[in-house]
Amino acid sequence: METFRTNLCINLIHCNNFPLLFPHLRLPELAQEANPSDHPRASTLFLNKSQTDVREKRKSNYMNQMSPGLLTKKYSSCSTIFIDDSTVSQPNLKSTIKCVALAIYYHIKNRDSNRSLDIFDEKTHPLSREKVPDDYSVVDPEHKLIYRFIRTLFSSAQLTAECAIVTLVYLERLLTYAEMDICPCNWKRIVLGAILLASKVWDDQAVWNVDYCQILKDITVEDMNEMERHFLELLQFNINVPASVYAKYYFDLRSLADDNNLSFPLEPLSNKRAQKLEAISRLCEDKYKDLSKAAVRRSISVDNLVGAKKSHAVLS
Repeated sequence: METFRTNLCINLIHCNNFPLLFPHLRLPELAQEANPSDHPRASTLFLNKSQTDVREKRKSNYMNQMSPGLLTKKYSSCSTIFIDDSTVSQPNLKSTIKCVALAIYYHIKNRDSNRSLDIFDEKTHPLSREKVPDDYSVVDPEHKLIYRFIRTLFSSAQLTAECAIVTLVYLERLLTYAEMDICPCNWKRIVLGAILLASKVWDDQAVWNVDYCQILKDITVEDMNEMERHFLELLQFNINVPASVYAKYYFDLRSLADDNNLSFPLEPLSNKRAQKLEAISRLCEDKYKDLSKAAVRRSISVDNLVGAKKSHAVLS
C-alpha cells in the first residue's frame, strides 16, 4: 500500500494538470522543491552553495572599502548603449563555460560530505595513464583547472553553450537523485558523464563515445559505455529538461557571474543590431497580438468585456 501511495504521489507531481484536477489538494512542499533540476520554482544548488562565499566577499570589501570590478565594468550612457551577445536561446559560449565551471567549483568547495561511487572514482577508473596523486581525494581543484577541463571537451567536440547549461542540470540531478557529492576524487568523471549525456540529448549531431576517446587518449570505449549506463540508471532515465528549468539555470548562472565579477562581454549597440532587435521585437509583438485576438475570439471572460458587443435580450 505504501508503495502504491509513493508511486501515485510521483505521478501526480509530474502531472501538469494536477492543480486543475485536484484544486482542493496540495502537494507537500518537499515533493515540489526537492529536485531543482526538475522543478522551476526550486532554487539551484550551485547558487545556494555560492552564497556563503559571496557574503564573505561583500563583507570583506565593505570592511576594506574596496569596490572590485567597478572601474572595469562598462555602463550605458545617453550616447552609448552597451549590451552583451548572450541570450537565453543563444548564450555566449566562453562566458557560459566559465560560469558552469564556477558553479562546479562551489559544489566541490562547499560540499556537505564526500559521498561517492566507485564508477566515478578517478583512481579506480583513471582518465589517463599518469599516476594519480596520493592527495587526489583531498585537494580541491581550482576554478581555472575545472574551466580548462570543460573547455577542452567543448572545443574538441564542438559543443554549444546550451549543452553546457544542460550539463549542469544533469550534474545537479545526479547529485540529488543518487544522494552523492561531487568532490576532488570524482569531479572529472561526473562532469565527463554529464557532458556526454547532454551532448547526445541536446545537440543534433551527437558526439559518439569513441570520439571522446580521441580527446582523452587513455580512456577506453568500454569505460565510457559503463559510465554512461550508470549515469542514466542513477538519473532513473530522466533526461527531460523543461524549458522553464533551462531558463532558471541560465539566469542563475548570470546571477552567479554578477556575484563573482564574471561579466559577460559587452559591446556598443550598433545601428545594424538596433534595427535587428527592433525587427525581432516587432515580430514578437505582432505574434502576441494575433494570439490574444484568437484567445478573445474563442471565449470572452469578465476581464475582456470592454470590447465585447452588446446583444439585445429576447423576451418571450
